[in-house]
Amino acid sequence: MSDSNTSLPPDAQIAWEAYLSMSETKTAYFTFLSEIDQKYKNRGSPTIAENLQLEKLLGTHNEAVALFNKAMQSVTDKDAREQLLIKLTGDAGKQGTH
Repeated sequence: MSDSNTSLPPDAQIAWEAYLSMSETKTAYFTFLSEIDQKYKNRGSPTIAENLQLEKLLGTHNEAVALFNKAMQSVTDKDAREQLLIKLTGDAGKQGTH
């Protein structure tokens, strides 16, 4: 998950990787949600297994968000935080808001 184009300080790199993980879990959740929405667009409803999978994906995403928040709090150096925020806002412009 590391980005070889970065030279972030270690604590900022951990936060960056947590951000990437959070982005992946968000994508997984919304992709599955979209698939279910298309599958049952005209009638029917998700199965118990599909609802459980959605719940699991959402739980995984919630955990990733919590890890990202914790990692962000660990970046206390002002310069490291600024470097990270520049990277986050540059990436967010490409991927959308998280």
